[in-house]
Amino acid sequence: MASRSSILLAAATLAALFAIGSCTTPLTFAVGKGSKPGHLILTPNVATISDVEIKEHGGDDFSFSLKEGPKGTWTLDTKSPLKYPLCIRFAVKSGGYRIADDVIPENFKAGTTYKTTLSI
Repeated sequence: MASRSSILLAAATLAALFAIGSCTTPLTFAVGKGSKPGHLILTPNVATISDVEIKEHGGDDFSFSLKEGPKGTWTLDTKSPLKYPLCIRFAVKSGGYRIADDVIPENFKAGTTYKTTLSI
């Protein structure tokens, strides 16, 4: 039979592992000032993403790649307005790709931050 101190040590270890594993940040994207339907500036609230791409509403694939700019911004310029809401796909620097569905709505407002259902 396990001693009481062994059981307490095991419980403390599991609690610590759970706390470390659940330390994630809910992901948001701020739409930058000056954004409009054909010019989009996004700023994620985390710096651990790369390779940001956009899929238009009704689109089959992520056909727009955003250009990384200073201070963690991602910019896209198109000749015609995008079809909203937009899905965002990005690489997480710790590994793998994630997709945030319908993040930027059709009636988005520059200077507004939009929540995703993801945590990084």
